[in-house]
Amino acid sequence: MTEVVSSANPGLSQPLLAKRTSKRWMISALITTAIVALPVFSVLYLALFPDENIWPHLMETTLPRYLTTTIKLMIGVGILTLIIGLSTAWAVTMCEFPGRKFFEWALLLPFAVPAYVIAYVYTSLLDYAGPVQKALREWFGWQNAADYWFPEIRSLEGAVLMIGLVLYPYVYLLGRAAFMEQSPSLFAVSRSLGHSAISTFFRVVLPIARPAIAVGLSLVLMETLNDFGTVDFFAVQTLTLGLFDTWMNLGNLGGAAQIATTMLMFVVILVTLERYSRRRQQQFAARDNRDPIHRFTMSFPRQMICLAVCAVPLVFGFIIPGATLGYYAWEYFDESWNPNFIRNTFNSLFLSGTAALTTLLIGVTLAYSRRLHNTRGMQVLMRLSSLGYAMPGAVLAVGVIIPLAGFDNWFDGLMRDYFGFSTGLLLSGTAFALVFAYTVRFLAVSAGSVESALQKITPSMDMASRSLGHTPGKTLVKVHLPMLRGTLVTAALVVFVDCMKELPATLILRPFNYETLATYVYQFASDEQLYHSALPSLIIVLAGIIPIILMSRSISNSRTMT
Repeated sequence: MTEVVSSANPGLSQPLLAKRTSKRWMISALITTAIVALPVFSVLYLALFPDENIWPHLMETTLPRYLTTTIKLMIGVGILTLIIGLSTAWAVTMCEFPGRKFFEWALLLPFAVPAYVIAYVYTSLLDYAGPVQKALREWFGWQNAADYWFPEIRSLEGAVLMIGLVLYPYVYLLGRAAFMEQSPSLFAVSRSLGHSAISTFFRVVLPIARPAIAVGLSLVLMETLNDFGTVDFFAVQTLTLGLFDTWMNLGNLGGAAQIATTMLMFVVILVTLERYSRRRQQQFAARDNRDPIHRFTMSFPRQMICLAVCAVPLVFGFIIPGATLGYYAWEYFDESWNPNFIRNTFNSLFLSGTAALTTLLIGVTLAYSRRLHNTRGMQVLMRLSSLGYAMPGAVLAVGVIIPLAGFDNWFDGLMRDYFGFSTGLLLSGTAFALVFAYTVRFLAVSAGSVESALQKITPSMDMASRSLGHTPGKTLVKVHLPMLRGTLVTAALVVFVDCMKELPATLILRPFNYETLATYVYQFASDEQLYHSALPSLIIVLAGIIPIILMSRSISNSRTMT
């Protein structure tokens, strides 16, 4: 009975351990959190005390348009991802149809395609000079655009479609996991009362899965707010585009910080609404939530409907973009494979690998400190350290450049006064700024994964290690890390792929004449040279497939299905 109670509480609060636990872990966590949270407070400070206050000018001119467009984009993407994510999750979880096992993992593949890449691909295919409209003009004898109507891909609606096609896996992933955790007896009772599969979904399944779906939708909306490549290419004037314009074109960092603060308010509102929507909900695991779930048997027409529901987002979200990129990469391989491509690939691998290792080290430090000192203060530190994940990349870039540039200027002035030489840029404008930004943004991924895995390790393991004379550090190295090997590898892969795809922060913080694969693709696409951006885009997509397969397997193995 004692061990059961201890396992429910991951903190080691026993008197013996409390006396012997080193305070160095708490101090390390405090210092790390202060550094990681610095960009957030820097943005808020500069927004409140800018060198030149252009907030009234922004309010009178561009800000209302930025706000309106951003809200429309988020609503459109949210509705689209909910429709695709929930319908596909329900189909592969509860319905038996041809190809179901394939779609279980394949529906996650669009997650590997950055939104700006899919936007470039479909613009190349659907634009006036693209192959689709050319074929239509040849088939029907049309001479110019005035002879027919064709939807404009470079529009707000086009941006909604592009972003939604690659972000629905958030809702699909969490929705499917929630459906698989539910009790089979609920379905049986609902069906015995005469409810159809659709009625059971809306009356029973959806209300229970709402917390997980709300989390997935919140992630979708935050990623939508973070998008820059798609909205820039489609000329959709969102807050992110306004931040870039205010900083890069107007040269006003304070105004950019004020727009960044507005974006942070969006994030706070999203998180608050998500938590408020489930404030009165309490859910507990049912005793039979590990029993096999019997899928619905359906007629052939309904099986084809499920097949179409799953095939459409996969075809348009991954197969068509992937095939197009593969074709262009093959056709223009000799031109694309050049020293610039090799150098930029190395830059991406180096930055992403370094950031993945850094986030793992910091994540383990924070999560293990929380395990040793399970206090309210440590809970606050964990939440503060995760703020970066909720920050759009452009906002994070503003928060990073402020303290780093301030330090560089202070240190350079110090060296000039006392030693008569200039040190230049030591932190800002270097690869360090990019690694720091990546670490702050994706630390929540590694820290959250490690913390969740540590909670599953019984405290008796720590007590046994401490009774043998091991310090907390040796206990971590010899006991916990070997047990966390799978979690650490998965977390590192996810962070690595996220860093490979990150565009807004990289565009702002990268050193002069320093490109990654993401910025390399962006530069070519901005010059309407998709053919030359195909190979680097394909590398980014391929890098994201491995963690997607791992995530799908972990979910599939969590529940027996029949």
